[in-house]
Amino acid sequence: MSTKPGSHLLVDPSDEPRSERVARRLRTVPTVVAIFLVVTLLAPVILGLTGIADLMRRRHDWTLTRLAVFGWVFLASETVGLIALGAAWLAGGRRTVALTWAFQRWWSSTLFKTLRSVFRLRFVVEGDDQVAPGPVIVMMRHASMVDNLLPAGLVSLPHSIRLRYVLKKELLWDPVLDIGGQRLPNVFVRREGDSATEITRIRRLAIGLTERDGVLIYPEGTRFTAKKRDQAIRRLERTDPALADRARQLRRLLPPRPGGPMSLLDSGADVVMCAHHGLEGLAGVSDVLRAGLVGRTIHVGFRRIEADQIPSDRSERVAWLFDQWQQVDDWIDTVQAEVG
Repeated sequence: MSTKPGSHLLVDPSDEPRSERVARRLRTVPTVVAIFLVVTLLAPVILGLTGIADLMRRRHDWTLTRLAVFGWVFLASETVGLIALGAAWLAGGRRTVALTWAFQRWWSSTLFKTLRSVFRLRFVVEGDDQVAPGPVIVMMRHASMVDNLLPAGLVSLPHSIRLRYVLKKELLWDPVLDIGGQRLPNVFVRREGDSATEITRIRRLAIGLTERDGVLIYPEGTRFTAKKRDQAIRRLERTDPALADRARQLRRLLPPRPGGPMSLLDSGADVVMCAHHGLEGLAGVSDVLRAGLVGRTIHVGFRRIEADQIPSDRSERVAWLFDQWQQVDDWIDTVQAEVG
């Protein structure tokens, strides 16, 4: 499904062939709805089984049961979202875009608040006054699958900033992100590299930003693991030994990939760096089961850099980006030392 003609899209549509988009949605939309209906019907059985499994694990944090509850809320939000996005499409014109923005706020708010409540997460935020107003380019570390919800919960919702996202293309298999995400100014990119076409599309995200707008990008491009860090350093050793040396100094982060961030800096917007601590080691569901998520305190630090403090020369900008990333790494070390 796509927006009607005259819907006033804010960015160029995806270069993906329409046939591929339709074929994917014909698979994902009914699959999500069917899974939601089955899970809802079997909810008592599922909760009973997860409860027994939690008792057998003897961890007393009820992680499996909490995951089941969050999973049901996610599926319910997806199903309601598909209906809402369909209704927004029928509205037509500018109302389609406006209603989709409103839905995005509801959807992301629901998931963030559910995550925080179900897993009893506590957030300690520094520099909250640095986030607004826009226009801003928000650069966030990527440590786990959980931090995908932090931009909505800590930037969009409390500060009424409409974020435009740079997302990995695999997320198009989530039908709500596929339909709603491509109706709004977002870019879905391949993780293998920064092609000239994708860089151009990312640059366009920063066009027309107002005091209510921002762009969110994860400069690392993927979630941190020690293995990925070593791989990234080896790649830099072949292409830029000086940056490889800089990357070795990063202990908890992957070296930033300059392509996307550099293209966004051309907008002249301020940059907000977002560091966080407390979500390490949670790359997937198995990590949540092993390491535990319940009751964690998540420390988040925002730091704003005004546009006139950012170099204009590309090589100086790359060095500047690595400097900022080093500061994020140092901040994480400081928090780690304080919390033990």
